Amino acid sequence: MALLQDLVKQVSDPKLRQRILQEVDKLAKQKKFGLVFEEHLPECTPLYDVSIKKGHKVALKNGAVNDIYIVMDIKRNTAICEHRLNHEKKEIALDDLVSVAEFGEPIYPYLKPMDSVCNAPDSDLWHTLIEADNYHALQLLDYLYHGKVDCIYIDPPYNTGAKDWKYNNDYVDSNDQYRHSKWLSFMEKRLKLAKKLLNPEDSVLIVTIDEKEFLHLGCLLEDIFPDARIQMVSTMINPANVARIGEFGRSGEYIFFVMLGKASPQRVKLNREWVSSKGRTHTGKVRWDLLKRSGTNSERKHSPKGFYPIYINNITGKVECVGEPLPNNISKALPRKGCTALLPIRKNGTEGNWQWSTETFKSRLKQGRIRIGGNYEKGFTVYILKNGEYSKIVNGEFVVADRGINGELICEENSSDQVMAVPGDIWKISLHDSTQYGSRFISNIFPDKIFTFPKSVYAVKDCLHFFTVNKKNALIIDFFAGSGTTLNAVNLLNVEDGGHRRCIMVTNNEVSDEEATSLKRRGYRPGDKEWEKLGIAHHVTWPRTTCSIKGIDVNEAPLNGEYLTDLTEEKHTKRQIKQLNLVIPDGSAGTKIKKQIISLLGKNKLAQSLVKNESSYVISEDYPVAILFDDEKLNDFLDDLENQIQIRELYICTQNNKVFKKAKEAIGEILGDFIETVPVTIPMMDGFKANAAFFKLGFLDKNAVALGQQFKELLPVLWMKAGCIGLCPQLDTKELPSLLMLPKNHFAVLLDEMYYLEFDAQLMKYPEIKTVYIITDSELAYRNMIQGYECKECYQLYRDYLDNFRINTGR
Repeated sequence: MALLQDLVKQVSDPKLRQRILQEVDKLAKQKKFGLVFEEHLPECTPLYDVSIKKGHKVALKNGAVNDIYIVMDIKRNTAICEHRLNHEKKEIALDDLVSVAEFGEPIYPYLKPMDSVCNAPDSDLWHTLIEADNYHALQLLDYLYHGKVDCIYIDPPYNTGAKDWKYNNDYVDSNDQYRHSKWLSFMEKRLKLAKKLLNPEDSVLIVTIDEKEFLHLGCLLEDIFPDARIQMVSTMINPANVARIGEFGRSGEYIFFVMLGKASPQRVKLNREWVSSKGRTHTGKVRWDLLKRSGTNSERKHSPKGFYPIYINNITGKVECVGEPLPNNISKALPRKGCTALLPIRKNGTEGNWQWSTETFKSRLKQGRIRIGGNYEKGFTVYILKNGEYSKIVNGEFVVADRGINGELICEENSSDQVMAVPGDIWKISLHDSTQYGSRFISNIFPDKIFTFPKSVYAVKDCLHFFTVNKKNALIIDFFAGSGTTLNAVNLLNVEDGGHRRCIMVTNNEVSDEEATSLKRRGYRPGDKEWEKLGIAHHVTWPRTTCSIKGIDVNEAPLNGEYLTDLTEEKHTKRQIKQLNLVIPDGSAGTKIKKQIISLLGKNKLAQSLVKNESSYVISEDYPVAILFDDEKLNDFLDDLENQIQIRELYICTQNNKVFKKAKEAIGEILGDFIETVPVTIPMMDGFKANAAFFKLGFLDKNAVALGQQFKELLPVLWMKAGCIGLCPQLDTKELPSLLMLPKNHFAVLLDEMYYLEFDAQLMKYPEIKTVYIITDSELAYRNMIQGYECKECYQLYRDYLDNFRINTGR
């Protein structure tokens, strides 16, 4: 195109040149980069609760919702209808028709209360489920929470062509040149509305998908969110691998993370399978080892340069300086005023050696890898951070909280089976298994039903956790709610960290193809009670919500099983100390016997390679077992046990019961109980301390709204806009009050502006009220009334509501 413009500029006739350039510019504007597809209008929506009137658009309940008729007249229970395209006229029974809303028409939604569950009466946290076509629900949510949402998680249809399990997954139009167009158009309209909800400063959109559409979804997200950072993660959801004829089996899928503003995945506690399957697990605390060498090669002669003094201030415990290695014939360091000259002298008086040279000691002192324990009266002990432990701090497995007197690193405690980290982009996590923790998980609630491919509750929870760990009051939306996994995950996440995250779910009420066929055969149609009760919202999503909160199944029996959590607790157990009643000879025969004993202890408890000819005992920081072969070396054995907290089992080879008793008592004093960190589980029968409300999206007449005739219907909308705090209020009286004070819901409504002074006086009594609605037709009066409410969210009704949805025209 640029080349063409350059050539056109060479045309000598200025008028012709200008005309051609204008046409070239038109062509340039038609050029598209990236994703190109044929547009489809969003689907029509059936309005089952809207009465049919003359002039309305309608469709047959048993027909296609976009096959539209116009109602020309109504006679008794029959409508005279004209088909919009072929103008064919028909007389159709009103019971066979349903009103429809098309894309581009202004809608005026309300929320009809269907049910609620309250398992935390003292909590003001209420989740919500909305039964609706999610396109219109998103329009309502945009009015309620424009730019306020922290996280949107969706698991949309994958366009696989399947129509099973109450979920239309077939978005292919035979008229499209590009087979993905209908699905892309379907997703584009919804994602554009979702973008309006997200906080542009700090929020995330999370979308799961498989290989059928992930390329096209990625391009679509790039197009809609050009300023966002987008990353795709590969995740295993089925370790069993689903076989596919002529293809590789399917075991995974993909997750797109669309990060707006400063949003980014945060470091959280993760099980080790997230980061590595190799390496020795740590104890949950940074492991400080003794600088004084123990075990093999621990004598001075084994490392003469490791025999040097460390001068420690007697009062502060600070390392004042480090001396040079002493000559072989010198065993005493020169004194230094106010300091203890610490040498590697063992408790039995023999000379040992330090593990580090003087140069290494000095450099690692600066790194914060040396700590001094003890005191002047009882004696000082030098502890060090070896390379393995120090690398855990550098890699972020431990968080440095402070530094000590010698600059030593002071770290927050951590779990032995967990690390603080942000994972990579390939997830192979056992708890993300959709069969074990998705299908079977839900079957626990619905014992007689089988569900295909619902998400693992832990997979959803982990996605949310990375972005809301520091947002415990986050607002989370899922507008493809399906079976309701997202709300289940939010409740579990709140339990784990004491959060107050709120979840809004949206789902339609589709029935499966099989159920639809059966219902039609029995004479039922969409909108009938028998049909609606088998839809996914009524039959799956809401029952799962109530059952998971109450801790029961659909038959009201207590739920079996436990939730696995990221929480841990310390478990104290006695170390096993056992006597082996035997005496081991010296020499090669004794070495052979020692190795045989170690092999009999069990696999991986101790390595035979640790046994040397001179080994009187074996202690290794890499193994949970220690053994004493020679009871005459008991004191040395006990000396080297200090700080070996990883040891769970100890074996004492002796025929002297008094020696064994002494050893057992001393070991108990040195090591104490064995402390291990174990995961915390939550019985499912305990349910969740949470509340949820179930609504159905309906549509109001704008004239009736403007006249104030449908305030009762709008009250749940006002409740949601004020934050869904407390039980949704309802008005049972025919007469509307002049004003409404709802401190438990944190909002108030002035219905009659004549009562403003009384309203204002009462409002002063309730500082917890943060949202104020004023019903008035006068913009000037509204501005005057809210002058003193700078710290509150104020809205003018019904203008605010009507104007918002009027401008939806053409969206």
